[in-house]
Amino acid sequence: MRNIKLVLAYDGTEFAGWQVQPDASTIQGTLAKAIERLTNERVLPQGSGRTDAGVHALAQVATFTTDSSVPTENFVKALNDFLPASIRVSEASEAPASFHARKSATGKMYRYRMYRGAICPPFLARYVWHYPYPLDESAVSEASGMILGEHDFTSFAAVDPERGREEEVSNVRVISCSEWRRDRDEFVYTVHGSGFLHHMVRNLVGTFLLAGKGTIAGGEIRRILQARNRSAAGATAPAQGLCLISVDY
Repeated sequence: MRNIKLVLAYDGTEFAGWQVQPDASTIQGTLAKAIERLTNERVLPQGSGRTDAGVHALAQVATFTTDSSVPTENFVKALNDFLPASIRVSEASEAPASFHARKSATGKMYRYRMYRGAICPPFLARYVWHYPYPLDESAVSEASGMILGEHDFTSFAAVDPERGREEEVSNVRVISCSEWRRDRDEFVYTVHGSGFLHHMVRNLVGTFLLAGKGTIAGGEIRRILQARNRSAAGATAPAQGLCLISVDY
């Protein structure tokens, strides 16, 4: 058996997230069908994480095992011939048998894009949260720095029905980068950490905005972390602004 590692980019707008679901179009399900057409094998590729419905990726990593004799270098072109234009395989390589897209990951980077202009261009609307309302961006930036380091992020985690009992139950994560920057009409958040909980990045963004609107003081982020209660944090930011940028191994 060969263990094939793929790197994928996708526009998540038309998909119900990564994980395969009955009667729904998903990234994992669509990729599995393309692999079956190529290899005549039914496999369920494993991703580095389960991006939500509407969330995008520049470099999602997936692995699957195969008995196929298809040369590794042919997987990119062949799979892209079978996949819709909204999903592209950018790399394919043979990995050690012990390598697993999710279990071997040591860190991830996400980016969240907010469009601050009065009118959002239609060709950006699928990839940004249009937020033209008053906002103290310096307060948002200050609040985002409060999560650096190791913390229990229970307050920023949605209940994950797919989280198996056998999985690690700790909600402690280490965040090494949490910063906002202005890029013309966009206000962009970049976060890098050892891992992320269900809806965690979107819940962080929604909470940082409370500081920008003056609803909470930036320092209250520490209190919210200590509460370990989802109701202590802000609302979940829309999915379309979020993109998985990279995965570390």
